[in-house]
Amino acid sequence: MESLHRPTRIIVHKKAIQENIANELARLPKGRELFAVVKANGYGHGAVAVAQAAIAGGATGLCVATIDEGIQLREAGFTEPILILGVISPLYLPLVAEYQLAFPVGSLAWLTKAAKFLQETPVAQPLLVHLKVDSGMGRIGFSTPVEVSEAVAKIAQIPQMVFEGIFTHFATADEAETSYYETQAQHFADCLAILDQLPRYVHCDNSASALWHDQPLGNMVRYGVALYGLNPSGGTLEASYPLQPALELVSRLVQVKQVTAGTGIGYGKTYTSSQDEWIGTVPIGYADGWIRKMQGFKVLVAGQFCEIVGRVCMDQIMIRLPQAFPEDTLVTLVGENGGQRITLQDVADQQETIHYEVACLLSSRIPREYID
Repeated sequence: MESLHRPTRIIVHKKAIQENIANELARLPKGRELFAVVKANGYGHGAVAVAQAAIAGGATGLCVATIDEGIQLREAGFTEPILILGVISPLYLPLVAEYQLAFPVGSLAWLTKAAKFLQETPVAQPLLVHLKVDSGMGRIGFSTPVEVSEAVAKIAQIPQMVFEGIFTHFATADEAETSYYETQAQHFADCLAILDQLPRYVHCDNSASALWHDQPLGNMVRYGVALYGLNPSGGTLEASYPLQPALELVSRLVQVKQVTAGTGIGYGKTYTSSQDEWIGTVPIGYADGWIRKMQGFKVLVAGQFCEIVGRVCMDQIMIRLPQAFPEDTLVTLVGENGGQRITLQDVADQQETIHYEVACLLSSRIPREYID
């Protein structure tokens, strides 16, 4: 449930999303499409609003992880192609047919189960199949060209199925060393070569491969983390164009007090004031995705970095202020404030993780507000 009656907010800039798409489309070869990846609630930014911005910005399709994410978009009025990226059960084929959601197939065993199910439970709409090739990710997909060929033959025997696409996913496209990437690309090319006719969509480019590899294979890009202005490499590689971060995380001071030297702050008394200090309380905590590892990190108040002192609580944090500030003063946790900036990558470095995870873990309790 959204907590609307407190000052903590995620602000999403739609123009940043559209600018990132425009920059990528300007680089793509003629005829190559861009599908916006809006799984996991748009990487924490809000799936429906991000999808609206992406389509308005030139994306021609959408990618999600689950059936329910696809249904959410259909019920929001999207008529563009929607591709599910995760494995689905054959039991849900009537549902994906009803909502016209394309989906991946990665094994002959799955096709056999699906064929048997469809004999007993026919569907009225065509089933849009994208064969997944495991070229080296080790996750889902067919491992050899022979298996791909057998899958295409099997699909041809199932009247309700349409072979709409074939794809793979690169494991190291965001790294400077390219040998494994090249091995994967060749494996995918070998799987394409065995086909008599290519399907409508051939896709292997994610954000990283689109940014750093001149990949001739395919006619569609799955534009994921770069859509949100985040560098897939975390900054190891420089992006081909300036990525515009779409997300800000802000709150406000709800209490400011002066404590004397020797005052313990927070659970476990993990911080003790060394002198008289101003302490501000901000209504955000680990239940919002601002996890306990954020102790010792900083937020921005009036353009000044202020340390998070004491343990992060479930719903609140305490920060050490350089001076007394009025209650309701803006606090920036991610974004720009007074000429200074905190990025999602900065937060990820503090948490010893990646910015993908930071964004996705920002909970639904935080309202999302959208700026055009």
